[in-house]
This record gives sequence, C-alpha cells and structure tokens, in this order.
Amino acid sequence: MVYLQKPWLKVYDSRIDEHVQIEHNSLYEFLQGAVTRYNDKPAFTFFGKVWTFNETKEFTDRLATALHKEGFKKSDRLAIMLPNCPQYIFTLFATFRMGGIAVQVNPMYVEREIEHVLNDSGSKYIVVLDAFYQKVKKVQPNTSVERVLVVGFGGERIALTDGDHYLDEFLHDEVHIPEVDINGHEDVALLQYTGGTTGPSKGVMLTHKNLLANFNQVCDFAYKTCDNKPEDFKMITVLPMFHVYGLSSVALCGIREGANQIVLPRFDPKEIMETVKREKPFQMSGVPTMFFALNSQEGLEDCGFDQMYYISCGGAPLPIEAAKLFEKRTGVKLLDGYGLSESAPTAIFSPPFVQRKYGSVGIPVQSTTVRIVQTTDDGFVDAPVGEAGELIIKGPQVMKGYWNRPDDTTEVLKDDWLFTGDIAKMDEDGYFYIVDRKKDMIIASGYNVYPTEIEEVLYQLDAVEEALVVGVPDPYRGETVKAYVKLKAGAVITEEEIKQFGKENLAPYKAPKDVEILEELPKSSVGKLLRRVLRDQEKLKIKA
Repeated sequence: MVYLQKPWLKVYDSRIDEHVQIEHNSLYEFLQGAVTRYNDKPAFTFFGKVWTFNETKEFTDRLATALHKEGFKKSDRLAIMLPNCPQYIFTLFATFRMGGIAVQVNPMYVEREIEHVLNDSGSKYIVVLDAFYQKVKKVQPNTSVERVLVVGFGGERIALTDGDHYLDEFLHDEVHIPEVDINGHEDVALLQYTGGTTGPSKGVMLTHKNLLANFNQVCDFAYKTCDNKPEDFKMITVLPMFHVYGLSSVALCGIREGANQIVLPRFDPKEIMETVKREKPFQMSGVPTMFFALNSQEGLEDCGFDQMYYISCGGAPLPIEAAKLFEKRTGVKLLDGYGLSESAPTAIFSPPFVQRKYGSVGIPVQSTTVRIVQTTDDGFVDAPVGEAGELIIKGPQVMKGYWNRPDDTTEVLKDDWLFTGDIAKMDEDGYFYIVDRKKDMIIASGYNVYPTEIEEVLYQLDAVEEALVVGVPDPYRGETVKAYVKLKAGAVITEEEIKQFGKENLAPYKAPKDVEILEELPKSSVGKLLRRVLRDQEKLKIKA
C-alpha cells in the first residue's frame, strides 16, 4: 500500500501543509471574505471596463435580491449559458447566495443538447448571451424554464418576449436577501455536465466544499511558495468558465488571490500574445491545443511570456515536445496537471516548487490520496511502482455524485474512491504519469497499445501540429493503429513519410498502419482533442 504512504509528501515544500485549510462554509462567504480583503482593487477587466471587488459583490447582491423577489429559493436551479464575462461570476455568486444550484451550459450547444441539460437539471431560470437567446426560446416550451435573463455586450438590444429581461434591468436597487442555511459538505453548488461520450451527458454534483477545497488546493500549490507575487498582479482568464477547469482553477483562484483578471471570451493566439505584451500578466492557464496554436505563431518570443510566473496546462495530456518547444521559445515554465469534472477538477498538479519531470502531470494536491490499481477476480490491488493501472482518487474535492443517476454514481464512487477510468503509473518519488484512457486503449495482436505514447512520437516530427491515434478493427490483429494528423502551416510531409517515422521509432505492433492528414482535428468547446469522434467515424465507415 505504498500509495497510502503518500511518497509525494517528501517533495512538498515546507511551507505547504499536508492538509488544505478551508476557511469558509459556503462560496458566497468566500466572496465576502475576498471583498473584505481587496475592497476597491480591480477584480475583472473586460474589453477595457473594470469591475472592483466591491462592485462585484454589489452586482451579486442586487441580482440575488431580484431572484428572491421572484421566488427563487434554496436548491432551485439556475442555468448559465454565457461566454467568459464578469456577468458570469455575478450570476454564479447570486445563485450561491440564495442557496441555489448553478447549472453550467456550454454556449456552443445545439438545441437538442440545451434541452437535455435544462430538462435533466430542472432549471427554472437561465441567463444567456443575447446571441443565443433564440436558441433557448425554441426549446423553452419543452423545459421547466420560467424566466430567461439576457446579457448583451453593447450595441442594439434585441426584442425580448414578455416576462424576459436584460440582466442589468432585472436588478433591484435595494438589497434585501434572507439568510439561507447552507451545509457546505452536503449542499450542491454546481452541476457540471460531462461530455456524454457514452450517452446523454451527466450532471456532476459539486458541493460548496468540493469547490472551496479545490481552488484552495490549487492556489496553495501555485502561490504559497511564491516570493515575488506583485500586489496588483494580473492574470489572463481565457479558459471557459462554463468548464470547471476554467471556473475553479482559474476564475475562483483569481478571486482568492486578489488578481485583476483580464477576461477574454474566446481564445485567439494573436490576442493572447497582444494581451501578454500589453498587460504583463503574472499567470495564465490553458489547454494543450492553445499551446499548439501559440507554437505556430511568429513573434512568440517577443511578447514577454518570460516575465510571467508560470503557465499551467490541463484538460488533456500535454505532449512533451509541445511543452519543450513552448518553453524554449518563450522562456516561461509550462506546468502540467491532471483532473476531471468529477474532482472539481484538479487532483494532481506540477507546482512551481517541485523539480520538473517532463511527461509527468505532477504530484497530488493537499488532502488528496491517489492510487494506481489493477483489477483482480476479488476486486483490485495496488499496482507496483512504475506499472500501469487505473488511477483512483480520494479527497475533499471529489464530487457528491451524478445528478439523479444513482447507478452511474455507484459505478465510479466506491468507498469514497473515485474510479477515473484513466490509465496511469507512479514513480518512486510520487510523480504521476497519465498513460491513457482505459476505453481508448488499443489491443493489437494481444498487445495493449496506448494512443498517447504513439502521439508523443508523432509530435517529434517538426511538421506535425496536432495528432490523434485510434484503434480500427482489423481481421487479423483484432485492432490496428491509425493516426490522424494536422500539419503546421506551410509544412510539407506525406502520409507515407509519417508511417515510416512510426516504423523507425515504435515497435511493429504500435506503429501506425494507416495515416490520414486532415485540415482540422475534432475538438471540444474547451479545445480538447476528441479521439472518440474519430473512433466513431471509423465505426460508421465499417457499417457503410
């Protein structure tokens, strides 16, 4: 049971406690504490307009008052369908203040997906960007939504149906909110819908304490050993808040640390470079595809990334070659981590205070135990150090369960252990390495083949910007390896040359037998490469 001995603790800095300290009982109490601490310091900057911490609480309280007047009560669900903007945070904390549950809705959802989330959650209210208003109105009759509140970023306002309001017109001038008794350990604060790779998306129930624990864990790892954090530091908030990584590990961390968050509603590599040059931020976070795109930009070296404290990456495995290239060109540390919606999201992180190990996602955050287990006839046993198995997690950030899905909950939560479905290994120092998703594993001629290992090899080719590997049915081998690649702008390489490179650098059963060059690879709304889309396309080809 070496995992329960927590070998990673020996690399903790002396200023990092083994257990995370959670100061507040609810997320609204946390906001109150931040406002008391930071007052009139800038909290959010959005297209040149600045909101202070005091103004953030004022807008939040006025919105909570308006919701109360409308009859909104504890445990009611309010959906948020917005890109990154300060109004996202105001709406979120107003919901928390009333003891409600915020429901994250991806703005890129089509009507069918919107309807599913609204119905599954039982949302009574939705706050939506004006550009998506008509999509919501089309599905509203099929849902429990009673009121639609709209956010606009300027320009001519669209006509709204009677009963709907623009958010700023919905506010009450006088603040009058009843006290709401919140149990931080039990009361759900957020429903984060998963991608639904095996059916309709499921709502991950994250309690107040789940989120409070996790952003405190991330902040402690990131900043507790930082000796040069400026009093007025800025951070770039470009990861979508509608994803728990962008919300918890970025936006909520920024509030805790008193940062002026430069809020960007979408990722554009040139805009990021211009923002870094102009604002001189202290920190930002991203997903691997953002760094693929930045690596392809001219002038990356001259933006001032080297003046940043560090940049974190999560959401998907970060290829070693991409990380090294970004660091070489910018001079800033790009530190990997691991998490999932069910762990709010961060479980493992490469903090600035530990020795860097390329390929590793780091060490478990405070109050978190991580194990690598292998299945046996009697259950599961711990895998030896260095051997692959399923990664399981126990900690205060692990979800309460799936909304109205007890069977799905018991399938992944066993004795408080979260079974992630990810294949990983741990070294003797307690650093973890993600090998692959259990369901993504390819079995070729009886051998286990992990797509990420092959993708790492393909990324060594200078011409390759993005790569995805899937298993396709093979009558002789059972499955064989197929690679899809996107080339860098202006790069020239043939599919045969890529296959030859694979033969020279991989065992025969791992080398791609087929390669397809595409203009774009499928991605999720947060920029995560979607292997399952390509796998499903291959299945459809066979059926056809």
